[in-house]
Amino acid sequence: MEIFLVGGAVRDALLGLPVHDRDWVVVGATVEEMLAQGFRQVGKDFPVFLHPQSGEEYALARQERKTGRGHQAFAFDFAPEVSLEADLLRRDLTINAMAQDSDGLIDPFGGQQDLAAGILRHVSPAFAEDPVRILRTARFAARYGFEIAEETMKLMRQMVENGEADALVAERVWQELAKGLMEKNPRRMIEVLRECGALKVLLPEVDALFGVPQRADYHPEIDSGIHTLMVLQRAADMGLTLPERYAALLHDLGKAKTPPDILPKHHGHDLNGVEPVREVNQRLRAPRHCAELAELVCRWHIMFHQVGQFKNKTILTVLKKTDAFRRPERFAAALNVCIADKQGRLNRENAPYPQRAHWLALLEAANQVDSGKIAAECRAQEKAHLIAEEIDRARLAEIAPLQKAYKTEK
Repeated sequence: MEIFLVGGAVRDALLGLPVHDRDWVVVGATVEEMLAQGFRQVGKDFPVFLHPQSGEEYALARQERKTGRGHQAFAFDFAPEVSLEADLLRRDLTINAMAQDSDGLIDPFGGQQDLAAGILRHVSPAFAEDPVRILRTARFAARYGFEIAEETMKLMRQMVENGEADALVAERVWQELAKGLMEKNPRRMIEVLRECGALKVLLPEVDALFGVPQRADYHPEIDSGIHTLMVLQRAADMGLTLPERYAALLHDLGKAKTPPDILPKHHGHDLNGVEPVREVNQRLRAPRHCAELAELVCRWHIMFHQVGQFKNKTILTVLKKTDAFRRPERFAAALNVCIADKQGRLNRENAPYPQRAHWLALLEAANQVDSGKIAAECRAQEKAHLIAEEIDRARLAEIAPLQKAYKTEK
């Protein structure tokens, strides 16, 4: 029995990055031998074990054989005769196909060289057997800023053309997309997916934005797709959460629905984007908190931007329809995405966005109203039917001076 440290732990150690999870491969052992040594089996499709003391994962060396389309159609061979090199050969990228033991680095496919050169390169033609690897490669590009080897990009395009990306299930797409959105440069992930053609399959609503012009006075970058990438990247640079970054990616889907005869204007793109956002949410089975924020930002971001133009009643209506009184954290998150939207434009990276502070001040002012007291007084006067009206009246009185001052400053 031989044991080797493999994969990400070896890669990140060579990059000088912190190693959070360590995975091990065991060569020359059987399931029975692992269990006899106290390991606990957790793998269903192939033998993966948890170490009795450290809890780290140990997997028997294995080979894979494709049996159908998609990322789950595989048969596995984990006999003791499977070598370490055979196990590494089945992995996706050369930078992930290195191992280490007490004698040092084991690198049969040139992973260390590719790591030094900043290149993501597939290990073997078997890469094409698992479409999830397209997403993983795009995610690694977002993490490390590496380039995709020409032959690997060509293979990814062939996989998309052959329909492999169509076989991806929603859960795996979301899992990889969510990880990629939280990387340092999520823009790069979307760029790679677009370059290989997978974006048109997985997120056609986002892909459709590229080539759609915007007004140059508002958007010097012109292209709606480029703007979306810039907003997403600005959200990442701001350190925003996954729901906020996801909302940034989808905030302008309505621009792809704009009639060609009114371009580069996009009247009503906020409303027109709601249905495409819902379709993406449903297709990806996005978690509820992500889906809700994405729809909220799409629907209301233009009105958030234009707060200085509104009457007090309109402001109160927005606060109520966005559920700001009950869910102030979500309201604040939507405004964070609006900052990214304002600053995700060519040469506007540091543009001020006073609207956020103003909206939060308006909400705080409206919350000063004692709704319970007003309701009690109305009931005491047998005017329960006027409760909502009186609460609104009081909230408008609190909002009015703030809005007047803001308009004066503008």
